[in-house]
Amino acid sequence: MPTYKSLTLTLTIALTTVGTATADVATADQKQSGMEAMKIVTISKMYQQDIDEQGMSNPVVLQQYANTELQAAMALEQAYFDKNQMSCNVDYDVLWDSQDPDYTQDKKLSMTEQDLVQVSLAQGSDIYYELSCADNSNSDGSTDCQVADVSLNEHGKTLRKYLIETCR
Repeated sequence: MPTYKSLTLTLTIALTTVGTATADVATADQKQSGMEAMKIVTISKMYQQDIDEQGMSNPVVLQQYANTELQAAMALEQAYFDKNQMSCNVDYDVLWDSQDPDYTQDKKLSMTEQDLVQVSLAQGSDIYYELSCADNSNSDGSTDCQVADVSLNEHGKTLRKYLIETCR
């Protein structure tokens, strides 16, 4: 009989552990989904601000939403221009992948498997945003997310790396 009680106790502990692990996975999935939603909301707000201001923000909208590392790379661009009186930038509006953006075009926002926010523009371009988000929630329940980098393809050179390499 002692073996039976031991087996029952072992099964009870094992099932309790599995139940706890399942709850932890569900909580992690919910947290991940919430973080993805906040990233998409951040990029959506950035685009809406650029649309509302027709790209005339100062500083540019991307810089307003950028984290400190991307802001530093963008500052290199301004310093280069001040010193050389020429631009080392990519020569087009990165948000719209265009020199003459169509602010009325449709766009679709989604998450990639690489945890990037993908903006698919009606003109056929895809822009990928890497965001960094603070794990602390604001009083309104929102989370702070900032753009860490931008790429025009999922595996190519990013804006931050381009500016660091080109604007020195």
